[in-house]
Amino acid sequence: MLVKHVVSAVLLTGLLMGCYEDDSTLQVGMKAPSLRTKTLADVDGDFSRITTYRYPDARMYQMSLDDALKAGKPIVLEFATPGHCTVCDKQLQMIKAIMDKYQDEVIFLHMDQYQNPEAFKAFVVIGDPWTFVLDGQQTVRFKRPGRMLYSELDAVVRSLLAEAKAG
Repeated sequence: MLVKHVVSAVLLTGLLMGCYEDDSTLQVGMKAPSLRTKTLADVDGDFSRITTYRYPDARMYQMSLDDALKAGKPIVLEFATPGHCTVCDKQLQMIKAIMDKYQDEVIFLHMDQYQNPEAFKAFVVIGDPWTFVLDGQQTVRFKRPGRMLYSELDAVVRSLLAEAKAG
């Protein structure tokens, strides 16, 4: 009986967060799909045509996903639609902070459901936020639905960069 309540609580928490994960979501170890996504240049610098985030950072919208995958650098890919998701807003604030630390070594991309729905479809993302970390060979190395702490994402990125330097 206790297990049934715990499972119900976990499912309810996931639904309340707005994220849903099943086997169809792109899995760790799989190659990331290459697709053209909107960049700030594509929308003539108009942030409102690329994100619903109130405080966008231009660094997250400089490259299309297909170009970022060709760059051979790790990528932090954030699926978040802050226009309807307060958790997404907090997640993007954290991403901006971690981007300051790794901006020369890692590419950071933000996908908004309203402006890049094809990316949500390609990664089979249901709800948001979702964080994917890809290595320089276009492989998904980490994924997480829901909000992350700075220290959690920092540890993932640090580990991936250390592995790349050692390997």
